[in-house]
Amino acid sequence: MTINTVLFDFDGTLVNTNELIIASFQHALDSYAPGRYTREDIVGYIGLPLTESFRTIDPDRAEELIDMYQKHNLAHHDELIEEYEGVAETIQKLHEQGVKLGVVTTKRKHTARLGLEVSGLMPYFSSVITFNDVDKVKPDAEPLDKAIKELGSRPEETMMVGDSQYDILGGKNAGVKTAGVAWTIKGEDYLCSFEPDIMLKKMPDLLDYVGVKTR
Repeated sequence: MTINTVLFDFDGTLVNTNELIIASFQHALDSYAPGRYTREDIVGYIGLPLTESFRTIDPDRAEELIDMYQKHNLAHHDELIEEYEGVAETIQKLHEQGVKLGVVTTKRKHTARLGLEVSGLMPYFSSVITFNDVDKVKPDAEPLDKAIKELGSRPEETMMVGDSQYDILGGKNAGVKTAGVAWTIKGEDYLCSFEPDIMLKKMPDLLDYVGVKTR
């Protein structure tokens, strides 16, 4: 079956927001428990919704910590996000060839759309499913199912591309093909352990897989 629909995670997949996320976590956690949480600890929270991460840390103060995180994140958003090489060109080529494109993220709607606008990618995506649009997030199939329905596609024609285990497991639960990205902050070997169908060394590799002509 030909892949005619590609869903992407946002953070760490389309745009390098790793340092922004880590800095925002560090800001909130240092005010809560100075020096307790390391960078390695914070990387473990990447891919989860903020609500889940901070409730794990302190359920009674989760909303307070989320508020501190979000204020820092928005204040430093544009200066700390970076492009990944080849992403913009790949997305543009997929769009030009008629591949249906969606974003499935655990980010909240406002920051997801802000990131897509700042990176210049927003015009290419016909579906953007965020934390605010679903009852259950990845690795549950719900957000992927919703994106597939919005795009008028079918699971067997769809691929999920992401940098975390939640993307790969979410794809498997939704019955779609899965692609991990080798530039994941969690480490390529770690992501491979969840057995994605393919591992992209760089985003343009996706073009060959879905049969998009590059010339």
